[in-house]
Amino acid sequence: MNLESMYQDIILDHYRNPHGRGLREPFEAEVHHVNPTCGDEVTLRVHLDGDTIADVSYEGMGCSISQASVSAMYDLVIGRTVQQALDTGEHFRTLMSAKGDPTVAEKLEDELEDAIAFAGVSKYPARIKCALMSWMALKDASIRAGGTTP
Repeated sequence: MNLESMYQDIILDHYRNPHGRGLREPFEAEVHHVNPTCGDEVTLRVHLDGDTIADVSYEGMGCSISQASVSAMYDLVIGRTVQQALDTGEHFRTLMSAKGDPTVAEKLEDELEDAIAFAGVSKYPARIKCALMSWMALKDASIRAGGTTP
């Protein structure tokens, strides 16, 4: 099995078996983000325990990339401080701007875990917004929840 095929399998697994899906209470902030280019949507809630992300819950609809991305993000941010989660989001953003450069993916592999599977998405500019939507929603919700300043 080649690497690209394995990455596709990871994305499809997150899409078919989403982690953290379903809106839950309690939460300090809820945001709704839409990708106007393709119609992907996510409603995301953040629950903080001090400066730690205790829960992220969400509902959404759209392509496999957008929905799998929020599932992979969920795994990466629960139990981390808001700043750590936002830093991971910046690493994911770096991956999305890498245009498929394997050296960038290699450097970020440990930090991004399953989210590294989206490395190939960066070769397709129209799909980058799909992958980034949930990360932008997390940043927005974290600011609204009082976990960070803009």
